[in-house]
Amino acid sequence: MRPTTTLMAISALASVALLGGCSDQKTGTPTPTSAPSSAALPSNGAPAVKNPIADTAKAESDPCSTIPTTEIESIGGKIKRFGTEQLSMGNACAWVFQESPNTLSGGLTTGNKDGLSSLYAQNAAGGLTTFKPVAPVDGYPAVIYANGGEGKGTCTLAVGVRDDLAYTVIPLLSSSHPFYSDPCGLATKVAAAAIKNLKGA
Repeated sequence: MRPTTTLMAISALASVALLGGCSDQKTGTPTPTSAPSSAALPSNGAPAVKNPIADTAKAESDPCSTIPTTEIESIGGKIKRFGTEQLSMGNACAWVFQESPNTLSGGLTTGNKDGLSSLYAQNAAGGLTTFKPVAPVDGYPAVIYANGGEGKGTCTLAVGVRDDLAYTVIPLLSSSHPFYSDPCGLATKVAAAAIKNLKGA
């Protein structure tokens, strides 16, 4: 189960808002609810974002500007190419590592107006096979989640930047990558870099 091209790395992004895919991996991570909830946010037990990041316009339109490629390389290794993918749930940046086949994607899920609350709602309804609130990323609440797409070398991490908006990171790594055994560790480092840069925007 290995990602082989940028297109494959992004093929499942639409189904998870901002996720990567691979040629033979089951992709079942759910799309966060796109319609705003009737309840005030946060809801469904999701934590409040205490220091919301208001200015996300540039990151929404140009997701690759959120984290410089050199910063991605300092975290996960040499990048061969990268680019923006325009998706119904928001724009994502896809990075392809020089050491193939390894990819990474990240961006804001602007099509989901409920932020992390949508994931908490899906979990409460039994719609997720993985749901794990984890330590805040640079002070922002975070969740690792999936719905049947779990596997070695991959992780889906969503970090709430506002009560109504999350930044999602998904590495898809082969055994050749140093973070293969800890893809969520890579996702966390990338998310922290994104949060730092978004706060400085």
